[in-house]
Amino acid sequence: MSGQAKHLASISLGIMGAGFIATLPFQQSVIGSVLQGGFEAGLVGGLADWFAVTALFRHPMGVPIPHTALLPKNRKRITNALVSTIENEWLNKQSIIEKMRQIRITEKIFEYMERELCSDSVKQSFVSISRHLLLAIRPDTFVSFIESELRKYMGELDTRSILQYLAREVVDREYDEKALDFLLGKIGEWAIKGETRHKLGGMLLHALENIEVDGFMQFALKSFTSIVNEDKMGGIIQNFIVRAVSNLRHTNDPNRVLILQTIRSELGNLKDNEKFIAELDEWKNHWIDQWEIGKKVTGILLTLQQKALSFIEKPEYVKNYLLPFLTGMLEKWKNSPSAVEKFENWIQQQIARVIEENHSKIGRLVQENLDKLDNETLIHMVEDKIGGDLQWIRVNGALCGFLIGLVLVGVKAIL
Repeated sequence: MSGQAKHLASISLGIMGAGFIATLPFQQSVIGSVLQGGFEAGLVGGLADWFAVTALFRHPMGVPIPHTALLPKNRKRITNALVSTIENEWLNKQSIIEKMRQIRITEKIFEYMERELCSDSVKQSFVSISRHLLLAIRPDTFVSFIESELRKYMGELDTRSILQYLAREVVDREYDEKALDFLLGKIGEWAIKGETRHKLGGMLLHALENIEVDGFMQFALKSFTSIVNEDKMGGIIQNFIVRAVSNLRHTNDPNRVLILQTIRSELGNLKDNEKFIAELDEWKNHWIDQWEIGKKVTGILLTLQQKALSFIEKPEYVKNYLLPFLTGMLEKWKNSPSAVEKFENWIQQQIARVIEENHSKIGRLVQENLDKLDNETLIHMVEDKIGGDLQWIRVNGALCGFLIGLVLVGVKAIL
């Protein structure tokens, strides 16, 4: 368009010049004089506008006439004015901030997340992020901390409180009765065996033979041991043990009640047994010192990491866990107006801060881009954008000059 307008402007100027020359022989006639005056004024107007338009960008005909080539001479002032206008008027900080405040960024984020959350690319991205996060965890970096905390925790455990708790649990859950019944069952099984009867009889006879008594008691013992053998003696003891065990199995048996009372009394008194507590503390500290907890913790963490890596690769991880979690979080967030408003205000504050800190970069960017252009390129760019309108000034100048010339010659002739 700029080239066409320039071509048209040159044609209009040529027409005015040619018309002026062509009417010179006819200037004695009225029509020739009027036309010559019109072409003369049009030629003057066209040349004047050509000079004015050309003087904006360069020296007319290369002659350094004062107040010409205005753009190259005033480039710095023009660019500074342009940068100042962009920074302080067109794109000032307050206008940008106000425009950004009209945009509900949180709603845009929600719309985008709802639209993209179920897409395959987003699912794969979340899986990839989860995998990278898991791989970024190095179990060995946590082992020393976990080990020290576990040792500290174990060392601070109150042995007395634990013992008191265990004793109470034993009584409340009747573990003492269950233990007694278990022990009686084992004794009963042992007592009814044939070899047990023989051993018990032998042990009793041996004990009787080694008793040292005098007189009649010695004669009585020897008479008794001579008429009984190991089998008979064992049978007597065996029957006694079986009957005793059977009686102790009954809930209301006085001996059973006495045994359980004694057990429970001793359990209740354990917390006050300082020697026993001290021995337990010593055993606990020794066990903690010998416990190779570091290796165990490392193994547990590595196992958990591998299981987690295997799990996140399965489709059900995204379908049954990740997406429901993210969707639930999003819905919960959307249904909380205060949280949404708080987040929106935070975003707007961050945007305003970024604009405040970087607003001057807009002007610097424009300045830097303009400084990259040499004069010829800048002039060509301006001419390309507004040169067409400027060339039409020349056309209008020639036409207006022609019409004004006709009017002036007419007025002159009338006068």
